[in-house]
Amino acid sequence: MSSVSDAIQSYGDNPSAFLALNSGNEYFTVPGLAGGIVYRTAGRYLVQFAGPFAPDDTYAQLLRQFLDFAAGQRRRVVGIQLQQHDAVRYAEHGFTVNQLGSSYAVDLSKFTLRGSRFMRLRNKIKRAARSGVVVAEQDLADSQPALAEIDREWLRSKGRHAKQLQFLVGEATGGVRRLFMARIEGEPVGYITYSPVYGSRPGWMHDLSRRRLDVPPGVMEAINSTAIDMFQQEQVPWLHFGFTPFVGLDPALEVGAASPLVSRIVRLLAEHGNAVYPAASQLAYKEKWSPHAVLPEYLAFQGRPRVGAVYRLLRVTNAL
Repeated sequence: MSSVSDAIQSYGDNPSAFLALNSGNEYFTVPGLAGGIVYRTAGRYLVQFAGPFAPDDTYAQLLRQFLDFAAGQRRRVVGIQLQQHDAVRYAEHGFTVNQLGSSYAVDLSKFTLRGSRFMRLRNKIKRAARSGVVVAEQDLADSQPALAEIDREWLRSKGRHAKQLQFLVGEATGGVRRLFMARIEGEPVGYITYSPVYGSRPGWMHDLSRRRLDVPPGVMEAINSTAIDMFQQEQVPWLHFGFTPFVGLDPALEVGAASPLVSRIVRLLAEHGNAVYPAASQLAYKEKWSPHAVLPEYLAFQGRPRVGAVYRLLRVTNAL
């Protein structure tokens, strides 16, 4: 684990790289080669997350060794949440690559809530304050009982068949993550966790966000605004809002020979896939903050895409 953690910090130029340390992940390394690969086994597939965390001089060799490792088990590789530079390399290794969505980031050196475009956002934050909402950073380990209670109520609100997504979202654990919590009269009513981001746009990623059903409007915005104020005081360069599937799709951003079938499925989910993932509401929230960077993210299938691979991908993320 420590070698993979070091590789993520040294080579993880992916806003979601820290999610590679989630519980339940598996790790592939090769003695003598710098870097590592994170994956989960799903039936006949190894679902690999975010590309190899490796320097350029060992990247291709590590990927080839991982493909040989999968072949030795008679399994194929599916890569998810690849950055554009990863997508190009995977296409060169015979993968079919399609854009799956986008991630969003705010340059905190430029960000301000002043101006007319943020008037509605400021009003929501003020409304929350008038309702008695108080936001502060909390110790993550000490707050676990409060987080668990909020999580239970949040999950019940999604319906009796709802499940929390896995693999591609963070966890409310770990000593490095930061927690900002909203309270009303001392009672916890909502929270956001932030995960560290390394690479070319270092900073923090807005990760898990949960709230009680009966909280006043503007609570989540108030939490994030408080966190931004803190990050700016600390001179944190970037705040990332993470990956959202099925949004920011652009044929001009496709890499290599994209699969027309996967493109159709992704666009169908973009239009009608709210039951799988609430992409529209996630995008609306992220766009409130006027992100300065929109980064395409990709899905890669070793060889031709197969229905079984898509099914296993949905299973491993707990979307089915």
